[in-house]
Amino acid sequence: MTDKLLNLLGLCRRAGKAALGYDPVIDSIKQRKAKLIIISSDCSDNTKKGVLLSAHRGNVPCEVVPYTKDDISLSLGKYTAVLSILDQGFAKSAQSLICSLKED
Repeated sequence: MTDKLLNLLGLCRRAGKAALGYDPVIDSIKQRKAKLIIISSDCSDNTKKGVLLSAHRGNVPCEVVPYTKDDISLSLGKYTAVLSILDQGFAKSAQSLICSLKED
């Protein structure tokens, strides 16, 4: 695993600044703790729809990344398709890495 974004997500989880899974992500949006939502490329349509709707209502940026659930889960140590970053610094770093991925 040499990808910078996946490494950052793993670091974010170890620091306790990530909510993993559908229900914790929705709760973090409702509590206004979520700074960025990350969705895997192979996330189910129902999960994606629910998260995107909640993120829109909570005015939280949301990104679908070009990684599968397996890729993200390997970096986090827990199987999940969606996660929210709860720290502004981690969120800003992740967004810049996602922007550089989209440019490639």
